[in-house]
Amino acid sequence: MKVCCFGDSNTYGYDPRGCFGGRYSQKSRWVDLVAAGTGWTVCNLGENGRCIPLRAVPFPADAGLVILMLGTNDLLQGLTPQAAAARMAHFVENLALERKKILLIAPPPLTRGAWVPDEALVEASRALAGEYKTLAGQLGIAFADAGTWAIPLAYDGVHFTEAGHRAFADGLLAVLAPYLQK
Repeated sequence: MKVCCFGDSNTYGYDPRGCFGGRYSQKSRWVDLVAAGTGWTVCNLGENGRCIPLRAVPFPADAGLVILMLGTNDLLQGLTPQAAAARMAHFVENLALERKKILLIAPPPLTRGAWVPDEALVEASRALAGEYKTLAGQLGIAFADAGTWAIPLAYDGVHFTEAGHRAFADGLLAVLAPYLQK
């Protein structure tokens, strides 16, 4: 199966230990760990700084599954969880995909750190999961909450550590188990 993972820097595999936009190695990024664990062709469509797009994105017609994990940058730029969910609803509703081919993942909550100066932002990131869960139910798409996967974050309070990428991959592989049986 061909899977497209569409997200931000945590999908891209950004390594926060450097300041020049570097990435973790292929053996450490969650997207590549999922590919290895499933044998699927997995496209990494992560981009540093990406917010939820305001327009539809054309995904390959042969994609069997599109995994969406966005919203963190929207919150960092001042959107409320409700506004981020509304933007995600607009994005999903305009995708030329069957709803059964979409998996929406709520990003793990932020923690206090260099990029997350106050608890209000942490609470907003926690609230996003509930908003996304409700949205997924309304739109008839699959949902997963990465906040339940104990993802270690780096000093900035935003980016996954290498152990965080492994924990994310493990959580996602458990969610994908039914897809493997098809």
